[in-house]
Amino acid sequence: MHNFNFKKHIAICALLFFTATSFGQNIIKVKKGYSPQIGTTVSMLEDLKSRVTRSVQNLNQEATDFLLDEEANRVGALVLHLAATERYYQVYTFENRGFNKDEAKKWEAALSLGTTARDQFTNKPISYYLNLWNEVRKETLRLLKTKDDKWFSKKVKGSSMNNHWAWYHVMEHQANHMGQIRLITKRIPK
Repeated sequence: MHNFNFKKHIAICALLFFTATSFGQNIIKVKKGYSPQIGTTVSMLEDLKSRVTRSVQNLNQEATDFLLDEEANRVGALVLHLAATERYYQVYTFENRGFNKDEAKKWEAALSLGTTARDQFTNKPISYYLNLWNEVRKETLRLLKTKDDKWFSKKVKGSSMNNHWAWYHVMEHQANHMGQIRLITKRIPK
C-alpha cells in the first residue's frame, strides 16, 4: 500500500508555489505610462523577456555557443534573433516599412538564422546578445509610449494585420523561442 506523507506533500506544494511566485510577476496589468491595451501587451512582453533573460544570463561561453546539431542555432544567435525580430516590427509598425540597407546589414543574419548565423554569431558572451536586446527593447518601450489604443487597433499600412496583432506576434515569437532556448540549454553537456 502506498504511504502518503502529508507533510512532505505540503512542503513540496509550498516550494512550487514560492518558486512560481518568486520568479514571475504572475499578474498581467497595464504598465504605467501606456494606454490600456498597449500597457497590457508591454506587461506581457516584459515578462517574457525577463524569463528568457533569467534562463540564459549565467551561461558560459561554451554554453552560449553550444550547437545541439549541425542544423541547430546557438543560444546567443536565438537571443539576437529575438532582438532582430523586435527591431523589424519597430520599423514595420511605427514607420510602415521593412529594413533599409544599413538595418538589413546589421540584422538580416539574426533575423533569418541558419548557416550564416551559425558562422557569424559565435565567440561572444551571452551579455553581448542580451545587451543588444536590451537596447532594442528600450526603444520599443519608448515608441509604444507615444501611441494609444486607437493606433494599436489600426491596420499596418499595406497589411491585413493591425498593430496589436503585430506586437502579439512579437510576443508569441519570443515565447516559442523561449521554449527552444530552454530545450537547448537542457541538452548542454555538463
